[in-house]
Amino acid sequence: MDKQAQERLLLLTKQIAEQENVTEQLKADNAMLWVQKMNEFQSRVREVIYNEIIYA
Repeated sequence: MDKQAQERLLLLTKQIAEQENVTEQLKADNAMLWVQKMNEFQSRVREVIYNEIIYA
């Protein structure tokens, strides 16, 4: 279950980052903003995963 949740976390975070246009270029230009956005995305994804996998 842990491996499944981790894989889902990475996949969904990557998809959201692409949708929100958070790229490696942003990381190079403004690392702090990039980190803030990625942390926000991971937090949102964790909530989804908890509801789908762990609490289901």
